[in-house]
Amino acid sequence: MNAMNQIIIEGNIVRAPTHKETPRGTKVTTVPIAVNHFYKDSSGRDVDEVGFYEVETWGEKFSALMAKYALQGRGVRIVGRLKQDRWKDENGKNHSKVFIVAEHVDFKPMEKSNVKSDENADDEKRNLAIAAQGLAQEESVF
Repeated sequence: MNAMNQIIIEGNIVRAPTHKETPRGTKVTTVPIAVNHFYKDSSGRDVDEVGFYEVETWGEKFSALMAKYALQGRGVRIVGRLKQDRWKDENGKNHSKVFIVAEHVDFKPMEKSNVKSDENADDEKRNLAIAAQGLAQEESVF
């Protein structure tokens, strides 16, 4: 029986995605997101804690959609799973890295200051709906 490994996270894209291919030709896109957590500390002061997380998407459709819609500063909701890579460096020292493998991505609409007209806003909504539908239909590579 598999244990549950699912994460839902919302944040903002930090910078443009990077794209690469595996030796077998599978496209992998990586995008970093920033997530803010607000709370009051023991003295009552407001604290803004920022976490940075790396998100990977796999597959041709995911890669194309991330290239088109994953713009710096854009809000995004990721549903996926955590994955840990482990390796040894040339000195034999162990390393590990935990990141998020996206299974579904929702792009939030751009701020009104970034949208030129109502027609562009309608296009943006339509494109986001198409993106979400396309990602939901992406074939699994796992």
